[in-house]
Amino acid sequence: MERITVVGAGSWGTALALVLADNDHEVRLWGHRKEQIDEINTYHTNTKYVPSIGLPKSIKGYTDLHAALADVETIILAVPTKAIREVLQNINNATKDPLTVVHVSKGIEPDTLKRISEIIEEEMESTLLKDVVVLSGPSHAEEVVLRHPTTVTVSSKNMGAAEKVQDLFINQHFRVYTNPDIVGVEIGGALKNIIALAAGITDGLGYGDNAKAALITRGLAEISRLGSKMGANPLTFSGLTGIGDLIVTCTSVHSRNWRAGNLLGKGHSLEEVLENMGMVVEGVRTTKAAYQLAQKMGVTMPITFALYDVLFNGQSPKEAVDSLMTRGKTNEMADIFNFFDENGSL
Repeated sequence: MERITVVGAGSWGTALALVLADNDHEVRLWGHRKEQIDEINTYHTNTKYVPSIGLPKSIKGYTDLHAALADVETIILAVPTKAIREVLQNINNATKDPLTVVHVSKGIEPDTLKRISEIIEEEMESTLLKDVVVLSGPSHAEEVVLRHPTTVTVSSKNMGAAEKVQDLFINQHFRVYTNPDIVGVEIGGALKNIIALAAGITDGLGYGDNAKAALITRGLAEISRLGSKMGANPLTFSGLTGIGDLIVTCTSVHSRNWRAGNLLGKGHSLEEVLENMGMVVEGVRTTKAAYQLAQKMGVTMPITFALYDVLFNGQSPKEAVDSLMTRGKTNEMADIFNFFDENGSL
């Protein structure tokens, strides 16, 4: 048994707290809204984010970050990417003990173009940061809290730390693999949200399964193309944080990125969509970051560029799809040929 703090009491943070509690850990769940934390401690529910689910009494809610981090060695960072820097700065001021930080957010920061692990290393005081571990994979909180079978991947520069996190989480409902490719795991988890937005748009336009299959397949090509350029192992994208995450986010109504795209495809503006969702849609920020990264690194990403025009340049979803379908001819295997040309072998 270990004492673990989950920083972020949204749906995913609550779901992971439940997994840890199932494994007999002492779990502290930190959130900034007093009424939400009072509900967790009094009624053992978190109805806004995981309705109709009872929480074990071993999960204790906190609004005081200093108290939540006392005598803790491992924290789960489950906050939106746009809030991570501020939360990390608060953590620096709330503890003096070295921490292993397990981040479960999926995104890239626009403008700085940093992955979440890089932001953590930049913001956390060096004396307070023991290890950074990323947990990612095809996993909807709505199904994890029901204890439906789920598989994820953990990665770190220190694979000993990744294996420890694997041991913390793994159980009969929640299977955890390790992968040494932290760049690939983070990039796959972040960029799949872009493709999920696009898949939602095609569904909103009523284009059906052919279009979605094409988006998932060519979306994977884009993710692999940029990820490989950033130093990831392209084989990572054939695993859980590549094709696995793509399938679950592009085909499920649980996916807020798919739902947001679906509303865009039906004619709603981005402002209307974000207001309607009521929760963070990570794919919007990540589309901007991936667009900037692709331009900086000279990587071709047609789906990402088309989605960027829809989100930020006022192009209609139908016009974006038409532009993708009328691009110049190319070879489907070009990415593989190019990779071998540049690297010699896998």
